[in-house]
Amino acid sequence: MEDFTYIDVAVSLPLYQTYTYSVPEPLRPMIAAGKRVLVPFGNRRITGYVLGPAEIDRIDGIKPVIEILDEIPLFPASMIPLFKWMADYYIHPLGEVIKEALPGGINVNDCVALEITPQGRDRLKTKTAGCPENDILCLLETASCRLSDVNGKLGREVSASVISKMIRDGLLVRKREISNASTRQKTERCVCLNADCVLPPEALSEARQRVFRLVAEHGEIAVSDVKKILPTGPAHLKALEQKGYVSIFSQPVYRDPFGDTVPRDTPPKLTLDQQHVVSGIVNPLGRGFETFLLAGVTGSGKTEVYMHAAAEALKKGLSVLVLVPEIALISEIERRFRARFGECVAVLHSGLSAGERLDQWVRVSNRQCPIVIGARSAIFAPLTGIGLIIVDEEHDTSYKQESRFRYNARDMAVIRARMAEAVVVLGSATPSIQSVYNVGTRKFSELNLQKRVFSQTLPDISVVDLKQRKDDRGTRRFITIDLQQAMKETLDRGEQVLLFLNRRGFASYPVCAQCGEPLKCRHCDITLTLHQAASSYKCHLCGFSLPASAACTACGSRSIKLMGMGTEKIEAAVRGLFPEARVARMDRDTTVRKGALLKILKGLRHQEIDILIGTQMVAKGHDFPNITLVGIICADLSLSFPDFRAGELTFQVLAQVAGRAGRGERPGRVILQTYSPEHFSITAATDQDFMAFYNQEISFRKTFNYPPFSRMIQLKISGADMKKTRHEATAMGGMCDALKRENPDFNQWIEVLGPIEAPLSRIAGRFRWQIILKSPNATLLHQFARRLVFENNLHLSGNAVRVGIDVDPFFMM
Repeated sequence: MEDFTYIDVAVSLPLYQTYTYSVPEPLRPMIAAGKRVLVPFGNRRITGYVLGPAEIDRIDGIKPVIEILDEIPLFPASMIPLFKWMADYYIHPLGEVIKEALPGGINVNDCVALEITPQGRDRLKTKTAGCPENDILCLLETASCRLSDVNGKLGREVSASVISKMIRDGLLVRKREISNASTRQKTERCVCLNADCVLPPEALSEARQRVFRLVAEHGEIAVSDVKKILPTGPAHLKALEQKGYVSIFSQPVYRDPFGDTVPRDTPPKLTLDQQHVVSGIVNPLGRGFETFLLAGVTGSGKTEVYMHAAAEALKKGLSVLVLVPEIALISEIERRFRARFGECVAVLHSGLSAGERLDQWVRVSNRQCPIVIGARSAIFAPLTGIGLIIVDEEHDTSYKQESRFRYNARDMAVIRARMAEAVVVLGSATPSIQSVYNVGTRKFSELNLQKRVFSQTLPDISVVDLKQRKDDRGTRRFITIDLQQAMKETLDRGEQVLLFLNRRGFASYPVCAQCGEPLKCRHCDITLTLHQAASSYKCHLCGFSLPASAACTACGSRSIKLMGMGTEKIEAAVRGLFPEARVARMDRDTTVRKGALLKILKGLRHQEIDILIGTQMVAKGHDFPNITLVGIICADLSLSFPDFRAGELTFQVLAQVAGRAGRGERPGRVILQTYSPEHFSITAATDQDFMAFYNQEISFRKTFNYPPFSRMIQLKISGADMKKTRHEATAMGGMCDALKRENPDFNQWIEVLGPIEAPLSRIAGRFRWQIILKSPNATLLHQFARRLVFENNLHLSGNAVRVGIDVDPFFMM
């Protein structure tokens, strides 16, 4: 049995080391790895995570744990090696890795609060205080208040000097108090009969006898249900409890995130190709680690393969984790898994409320749900006995988190499977270059589904060269006559149309007609986008907005030309061209409210929508058999990105959105509009020839030593002051040069690109520079980055200049 007299704790602060604490004797029976503890840290009390027993050389200065915060571990001890691996690989504090993994709002910390003194109460009675002081004293008369909440509760700004003076005058005192967790398990009050209780008819009033009989009839019933049946019933329960007839208690209630119930389905008969793939996945289950790349054309039945493999894993007593790239896809795959497996399915993603996510987490932690479906954060699901991990649409960049802890859930799925001796399946119709390369180097095994289920043909793709339509005006500029005619024919047949444009809003480039200056964000180096429905110009990076009536910030003119386009403009044009059609739009603006996305998908499924317009949310994984026409408004948008992956991203999104057409009995058709019909990404997508694209792309990567032939780490330097940020970036470049000079291996194998201003040089008021570290040797690259960070005490967090570390970066802007 492990000795938990001293424990190793990771604290929820941006600190890389762990800390040793002693466990008081009364708490030792309850301590366990995976639980949270409240610990002293300097003059504060904060949440820590128990990693296990600590090895100690001396006990001087070791502080004791204050409190254990969990009855059962929030995560299994088997996940601790994963957390440590991620912290090491991504050069991120271990405590913050664990904090990112857990449901939000559950941590307990202390904070500074203000409390009124007896002298302050006397001053309040005499009312000799000044007006601001009097308001503060009135606020604190009944209870203390967190310092950060004072302004909000008073409804106006109170200067720090006023509060400091009141403390000096003895009217207030500062104290530290515990801030409770904002997210907790939901409970409800219930009532049940006590054992061997018999009702003496003469002892109770008629009203109490009715309540007693109701409880006896149900055995156990919620107090809220008692009130529904007998409105005055709850008033009698306390008396019945005092007399020993019933017991009133609280029990957890799970908040249901699913909504509609789903009828059970019957597994269909698999095609021969599907059977072969399932067999390949199932054979190694429970026997050791294996990684498969499942390359299947759109509509080839990959989801059915996943479900058959999951069923076999459950038969062997193994749990299953299914990752999908976006919340938009979870609803469909979750419905199919629930229809097959019932209530043993849990979901984890950021679209749930904090309470719903906590409830789902607890269900998984209690081993009530052996199947978990979720977006990238579900990689942290507290499953035990994992046998199968599925990463659907493995190529999708949404698996990479771009803020705080910058991890890649697809890559971590492989690492977690390796640690659990499990099987991991990476599925996609357009696999990433990295994964196909790993097949070639025999890191992964390949499985293929080359045909659609029921032998449907892939859609016919027609290319429209927009350069030849440059003289068109009005809606013809973005809905060509070819596309309009195809839409009319499709609607006349009672079929559905999908229009794709990966840009939201109405006008993406508003320009002053008087002076020619674009309307720019006040805090970012980017133009604003007009959102007509919201009557405002918005920045898509920081959220800054101006009213639609705003004048030019350069000359004051109100004559603004609305150039560029977005999904809103396409929607308006389509409604004008097809006034009888039922039109819907699916992008971040229309799906921000809870339930809005499900409503759109339900409308498509029930054929209540004729034309759907959307961004890349519509391109991934959705299966709607009545969509027979896909119109790609402009295929070139991502080709112009200053990113070596631009061609790959373009090919993937075009092939994916084209794959939404013709998935039912009727053949599909795609109209692809482009200014670059000769670009190899466009031609490969048109020909639906992945290997032709791969062979050209991999040659380009090899020539310039880009991944997968090298590894990269991006240093993101940002600050509110332009000169200080540039100075810090330049100094960091000098540190890189010095490290290379002193180490021959670094000098030979590490390539330093920069420092240079980022392509988006300012976001949310912070100026941005970057340095790219590149090397074919991953070990040396990480050694270089760690020495740069730890030996030079870089400002990884702070207000002046911050340095972010992005290992295996995706967003190069």
